[in-house]
Amino acid sequence: MVRKHQSDVIPSKRPGAPIVLPVNDGGFTMLELVLVIAVMLAIAAIAIPNLIESKASANEASAVSSVRLIYSMQVAYATSYPALGFADSLSKLGPPDPGASIGPLRAGLLDSTLGCLMQPCAKDGYSLRIDQSDGPPVTTFRVTAVPTSIGRSGHRGFCGSSTGALSADRKGGTDCTAPVSSVKSPDA
Repeated sequence: MVRKHQSDVIPSKRPGAPIVLPVNDGGFTMLELVLVIAVMLAIAAIAIPNLIESKASANEASAVSSVRLIYSMQVAYATSYPALGFADSLSKLGPPDPGASIGPLRAGLLDSTLGCLMQPCAKDGYSLRIDQSDGPPVTTFRVTAVPTSIGRSGHRGFCGSSTGALSADRKGGTDCTAPVSSVKSPDA
C-alpha cells in the first residue's frame, strides 16, 4: 500500500485502484503527547518522595557522625587545655583565623563547617551546637543536632553528652530521651 502526504492524495475513480491513505507527517499527535506527560508525572510522583526520604536518612546519618566527631574533639580539647575543660562552643573547636595560631579560642580540631564562628553551625540539613555547659572549668556539655526542616532535611534530633551517650528525639527537637540504636523514624 502506498502512502502519500495528504496534500498529494487524489481520490481514485477507477474500480480496483489502490487506495492511498493520508499520512500525518506533522509529528506527534496531541494524545501521544498527553500520554507521555502523564507517564512522566506518574513516575515523578513515585520517585520524588523516595528521593526526599533517602536524603533525610543520609542527613540523619551525617548528623549522628557529626555529634560523635564533636564529642571526640571535645575530649581532645579537654586533654589539651585541662584548666579550661571542654569547649563551651563549636567555634573554640574550629580552625584558627588566617595567620593566627592554634589556641584555646580556636583549637583547630574541627573544620570551618562544624567549627563555625557562631552557633548553630549548619551541616547537611542539620543545625549543630554545644549547650548545657558548666564551668569554668567546663566539666559537662551537650551537643545537639536538629533538622533545619523537620520531615525534609531529617526526622529526628540528636544529642550527645559529655559522658559519650548518644540519644535522639523522634520529634526532631532537643528532648533526646531514647538511645539512638532503639529509636526509629516517626514513619517506621
